[in-house]
Amino acid sequence: MTSKERVLTTFANQEPDRVPINYSANPGIDGRLKKHFGLQPNDNEGLRRVLGVDFRGVGAAYRGPKLHENIPERGVAVDNWGIHRRYIEHESGGYWDYCDFPLQNATEEEIAGWPMPSPDDYDFSGVADACKRNQEFAVNGSGGYGDIINGNGMLRTMEQTLVDLITDNPAGLLLADRRINIQLEITHRVLEASKGMVDFIWIGEDLGTQIGPMISLDIFRRHIRPRYQKFCDLAKAYDVYVMMHSCGSSSWAYEDFIEMGIHVVDTLQPEAKDMSPEYLKKTFGGRLAFHGCISTAGPVANGTVQEVIEACRNILDIMMPSGGYCFAPTHSLQDNSPTENVVAMYDVAHKYGKY
Repeated sequence: MTSKERVLTTFANQEPDRVPINYSANPGIDGRLKKHFGLQPNDNEGLRRVLGVDFRGVGAAYRGPKLHENIPERGVAVDNWGIHRRYIEHESGGYWDYCDFPLQNATEEEIAGWPMPSPDDYDFSGVADACKRNQEFAVNGSGGYGDIINGNGMLRTMEQTLVDLITDNPAGLLLADRRINIQLEITHRVLEASKGMVDFIWIGEDLGTQIGPMISLDIFRRHIRPRYQKFCDLAKAYDVYVMMHSCGSSSWAYEDFIEMGIHVVDTLQPEAKDMSPEYLKKTFGGRLAFHGCISTAGPVANGTVQEVIEACRNILDIMMPSGGYCFAPTHSLQDNSPTENVVAMYDVAHKYGKY
């Protein structure tokens, strides 16, 4: 099978020739993998081919003005949504952490006037050609992730964002709607420009902690589900699949996912409550396809090569029968993951992921 055929067969909960493979990683381990395989530091495509990754993404480049200025004297980078980030180093690498939270105390009027990127400032002219270049792969055409809790939290703090959802705060809900509607329109234009060559869109909302839900089912149905239903309806109109990312304990929302028209669930942290591969396969197998399950906090980060092999083989043994499983890390592979462990992880997918 081609990568596209392999992924689409899996999304339809049927058995392909082997499990589809995906990859996401932080810069440190990404650079070490490229060095391990003798690739140049910027050879992202080369690394994906070496690992056998079956997925690719296309999008539209932003051509508009910079809407928010950086703060170089404090080392703060500010993106076009106005999110402030500082680079924080740690013992195994570093990451861009969120800071300042400029809309923490913003009123509804202030949020209505907050500069955000316009879909009109994106260039969609190269989408079709990008799809053609990646026609052997499963193509993700999402123009935005959604991510109300995290995305609002980056601007408004996580605490205030959760309070907004609990109290139906008009300011916080307006921020969610403005962000969602812009991303939805960008996705719409990507799908239109792709001329039928996009296979799925990838959206996300982190709904759980390690020990249980982050919000109630009532709040999910009141504020989260209706906004993501717009993405599901758009995907249905263009006959593409929907993959939903959700960290932590999120299976409590999967019945709603199915009703909404979501086809694939992503992340699947096996350590979280009601997220074990056995539970997911038994409860939702055949009704949802799965993408993830290879823990970035488990043996890949902390174990030996043999422990990585055993853990990955166990996941395959549980998730592969009858199809519907894509082999992928639960999140971006972290910089504390030994190179040899990550190499072993992908070797297992190729050696033992065949049907």
